[in-house]
Amino acid sequence: MIYPDKFEEKLNFARIREMLAGHCLSPLGQEWVGKMGFSLSFDKVRTLLEQTNEMLHIEEDGGELPVSYYIDVREPLRKIRVEGLFLDEEELFDLRRSLGTIRDLIRFIKSRDESKFPRLHALAANVMVYPAIIDRIDTILNKQGKIKDNASPELLRVRKDIIAIQQNVSRRMAAILKKAKSEGLVEAEVSVSIRDGRAVIPVLSANKRRLPGIIHDESTTGKTTYIEPAEIVEMNNEIRELEYAERRELIRILTEISGFLRNYLEELLYSYEFLGIIDFIRAKAKFAERIEAIVPELYDEPSCRWLEARHPLLYLHHKVQGREIVPLTIEFAPEQRIVIISGPNAGGKSVCLQTVGLVQYMLQCGLPVPVKEGSRMGFFHNIFLDLGDEQSIENDLSTYSSHLTNMKFFVRNADGRSLILIDEFGTGTEPMIGGAIAESVLEQLNRQGVFGVITTHYTNLKHFASQTDGLVNGAMQFDTDKLQPLFKLEVGSPGSSFAFEIARKIGLPEPILESARNRLGEDHINFDKHLREIIRDKRYWERKRRQIHEEERRMTDVSERYETELQKLKSERKELLEKARQEAAALLANANKEIENTIKAIRESQAEKEKTKQARLVIENFRERLVKNELVDNTEQERLERKIEAIKNRKPRKKDEVKQQGSPAKAQVAEDTSSVIGEGDIVRLEGQPVPGEVMEIRGENAMVAFGSLVSNVKLSRLTKISRREYKREVRKESSISSSLAERMREKKLSFKPDIDIRGMRGEEAITRISAHMDEALMCGAGQVRILHGKGTGTLRQMVREYLNTLPFVSRYEDEHVQFGGAGFTVVYLD
Repeated sequence: MIYPDKFEEKLNFARIREMLAGHCLSPLGQEWVGKMGFSLSFDKVRTLLEQTNEMLHIEEDGGELPVSYYIDVREPLRKIRVEGLFLDEEELFDLRRSLGTIRDLIRFIKSRDESKFPRLHALAANVMVYPAIIDRIDTILNKQGKIKDNASPELLRVRKDIIAIQQNVSRRMAAILKKAKSEGLVEAEVSVSIRDGRAVIPVLSANKRRLPGIIHDESTTGKTTYIEPAEIVEMNNEIRELEYAERRELIRILTEISGFLRNYLEELLYSYEFLGIIDFIRAKAKFAERIEAIVPELYDEPSCRWLEARHPLLYLHHKVQGREIVPLTIEFAPEQRIVIISGPNAGGKSVCLQTVGLVQYMLQCGLPVPVKEGSRMGFFHNIFLDLGDEQSIENDLSTYSSHLTNMKFFVRNADGRSLILIDEFGTGTEPMIGGAIAESVLEQLNRQGVFGVITTHYTNLKHFASQTDGLVNGAMQFDTDKLQPLFKLEVGSPGSSFAFEIARKIGLPEPILESARNRLGEDHINFDKHLREIIRDKRYWERKRRQIHEEERRMTDVSERYETELQKLKSERKELLEKARQEAAALLANANKEIENTIKAIRESQAEKEKTKQARLVIENFRERLVKNELVDNTEQERLERKIEAIKNRKPRKKDEVKQQGSPAKAQVAEDTSSVIGEGDIVRLEGQPVPGEVMEIRGENAMVAFGSLVSNVKLSRLTKISRREYKREVRKESSISSSLAERMREKKLSFKPDIDIRGMRGEEAITRISAHMDEALMCGAGQVRILHGKGTGTLRQMVREYLNTLPFVSRYEDEHVQFGGAGFTVVYLD
């Protein structure tokens, strides 16, 4: 039930109907807009909303909904129910184009996933567009909507005869006109004209008797007479007779196809009902996009929670002006079924009430509503409205009488599924009496379990709402600094009218305001003052709460991001270590294999010196590659060096082999001089400070051992040095090592195991801890203490997640409670 009869007018719903009709493509859809109304059927409303919601998303997967030729041909179709009546050429063409649209619509809908668009699939399921109908029309009409010449053999013959005679007429008229010009009967620039469908020659009126024929017309001035030549009259008569024959044949063809369509008449009419529904649903979807409306969660109960609802017409008005609208958030629940809204005049109370009424009415008319995602909307069986001045001279009703009449109706008819909307409750009569009656009516309505929104300025109603279950106060917020309304509803506390502040801003003299205060009484003034202070304090703490919530959310996001990054780093570190271990294992396996192969080669060659040198060079080169890659484990490297040293010190097994290999060496020693480089000499490589020992001479090259690295270099780049100089270099390196050791000792003495990271951001704290842990490891510290404080525990959690990634950390724990407890993390190092 909707009360009163002018409900749509009062909420300006007629304007929404007008906008919806403007989005329709044809009278078919506009007819459905006119039939749209408030529904008490929950299933029907849900179906209507789901249809519109599917239409809002049907083009998301690609393609466009067909929107051409939404033509209403129901009346012509109904006309041909009578035997002998037929569709004319234009009506048949409209039928063909609109049937093509219906066919394309069905194809488009059925090409979509039925699980996503079940409501639209259900609409299209029973619509039949027979291809035979379209094919039959296509055999008769061309693309311009005209009947084809070959629509029947008789029509083709008639039209050919007409063309042939018309061509003959044109030739004869041209000859007659030429002769008339030569005789001066007509002016030189005239041409053949048409009068009443007949070809005529414009002749000067003075010469009209000289050209035999029928006069059809005369010019306004009377100077020209239009004559059909006598020899052309018969030919034109034949054309006219053929045109009559053509018309009879056209009627026969149209009557025949209309008789064919008569067999499918009910299916065709149903198809146009479908076309109108699709036009209507599309219009609702377009309007929903325009006002940014959605289909909210819908429940078959009156409880609801609206998030950021907007008055659609006010939203569109503000949008044109580039202004923002203040949304309404409101909730109806069993413990707060009726919201009593108070606050300053022109503060938005009436707009809130009208928004509730209009949005709920739109929803139960099957329209998407302008609320935020997550809103939960209920379903009502009655909406009662008392808005504005309803005084009636005819019925002898004053404003207050009309309000009382409405209250009587509400009390008699409202129940737990009713939504009541009352603006300026109790006004129109003496305030004390009006407030008392309003409070009693409100008490009765509350007993009946109704839901609703009531606006008022009466203090007794605010007190009653704060003390009564089912009622809740709401206030329109007001900027006390700028003395202007904020148009935002705050549920939970009553609002002040700010009458004195507004009067002072307007410029009412202060003596008048002071007099008003004295008349009002101290108690009321103090109540209003305290109410304003409560509102101001509540707004302040609400703002603080939002700031804290935002900060907590930001910290949670940062913490989650760091946790994700740490997990990623741990995973990457694990992968890299595993990969390095696998590569090192493979290289060591190859190294061992190379050594075994070399030893085997030496054994098989009976330790010939030349073979031994070659094997040794192979091992040295392989070892050099391992050292360059820095992938050989220290233990494996030492074992490799021991094997190499053992091969170097191996003695020849046979004396003859020693003799055989000894002669070249002796010859070389004999040739040795202070500048000649030989095996065993100490040399320095050009540009290289570290000296080396010559292992072997190969022509112009030498194999030189620089520490554990054996290199093949040209002799020209080597300089021979004495062993005394070599010893000095060794001592110098030893002194450098001792200096480094001294610095390390100093570092150990000055190292402090405690580090304070309080007040640091996450990245900065982790960087400081990383450097400190490296220093502790280098100094051989067994324990480190990290002071991070307690706080929210976020920094402590980040520190411990980082410690989990360090392989040299054996464990960590909180400090003893006497020494800081959870504010410290004690780290034990391997």
